[in-house]
Amino acid sequence: MKRKPAGHDNQIRFPGHLLDVPPTELEAALRQMMSRRAAMARATAVDPAGAAIRRARRIQRRRALTGSGLALVTIAIVGVGILQLLDNLPPGGATVVIGDPDHRPLVDRAVPSSGPETGPALAEVDLLIGGSIATAQGRWVPLLGTGEVERVHRLADGGGWLAVGAPTVAGRFLWVVAADGTTQVLLAGADEIVLDGEGRQVAWKQGTVLAAAGIVDGELADTVEAEAPAEAVPLRFVDGAVLVRLAPDHPGHVLWSLRPGPLEQGVDRASTQIFGALPDGRLVGQITPGAGLPACLTLLDPDQALAPSRPDCGPELPGSGRGAVSPDGRWLLVNGHSEGEDSALLVDLTTLDPSTEVRPAGPPMSGTVVWRAPDTAYYTDVTGGLVRVAVDRVTAGGPATPTALPDVPAGESPVVVSGG
Repeated sequence: MKRKPAGHDNQIRFPGHLLDVPPTELEAALRQMMSRRAAMARATAVDPAGAAIRRARRIQRRRALTGSGLALVTIAIVGVGILQLLDNLPPGGATVVIGDPDHRPLVDRAVPSSGPETGPALAEVDLLIGGSIATAQGRWVPLLGTGEVERVHRLADGGGWLAVGAPTVAGRFLWVVAADGTTQVLLAGADEIVLDGEGRQVAWKQGTVLAAAGIVDGELADTVEAEAPAEAVPLRFVDGAVLVRLAPDHPGHVLWSLRPGPLEQGVDRASTQIFGALPDGRLVGQITPGAGLPACLTLLDPDQALAPSRPDCGPELPGSGRGAVSPDGRWLLVNGHSEGEDSALLVDLTTLDPSTEVRPAGPPMSGTVVWRAPDTAYYTDVTGGLVRVAVDRVTAGGPATPTALPDVPAGESPVVVSGG
């Protein structure tokens, strides 16, 4: 290959390092490295080195890269990425994902060895138990090729799920899960990932980049990016906007309207938690009205920079901040205290003022609360039990009790799947 004059080539210069290495030697070295890694860690269902090499060749053909220096850097980065992914993959199967600069990951899918099992339904919502989804229809769908999953959202068309991974050294992952459990990566390396209620939009944060995109046929579409403080965290979608907490340890939120450019940080520095929205767009939140004063519930007006509506404070509500508003905006299920003990509480949002009645609804929540219907919610408690909250029972004075679930590994709690 004829080298271009100095100053105009794409060689990356590292003193003391040889970059002109033939591709065949690179491929052999990468295969040898991956073979040693696989022997030490676990047997995998795919060939990571082969996937990396095929991916590098595709990138080379598509972009017509010139210069072995850039090719070496590309393959080296791919190799490091594979090692990080292998550390976070479960035994029994592996999906190796190599992403390119266009954010279109190419995936070697894991193939299920047999069809999903069936059995009695455990609940009227899907549950993630261990490495499988127990559906409300009684099917058990093993997730193939994912790492540890923290949240799952069922797609409205019933064609599968979206799974958000737990934090790792490589960041969070978002997988598209087919009905048979096969997966492909949609996002990788994000600090935080949130989905809208229909599973049609995703927002994520990576460093100082806040981004959102549509999800169409298992791919991202119409990505929008904004610049945000490094400590800012996206929390949820609210009426097409993304609710962002400006700093994890300080009060204050802002709604990002999916516009590019610097994130406008607004003036709210009082709200400590936001649990959801009412049909009229106002947000149900928690504020600390002043130094030394207890936190209380209130309604925040998005048209007034999240200023509290009148009255400024409803019932006092100290707690962990976990909670969610029912789909019709009538009820809030939230962690708090009842008679001196930690408890999940049911709050009637019809009139939110200091006289609003707050009822104990069950043991405190330890995971995501999901409203299955306007009058029925599910969550898991600290013991790993599944709690079904029926509004009519709670208002009649009967708090919910947890139900122990079979097949839950020791030390794990089921995850209630949202959506559907």
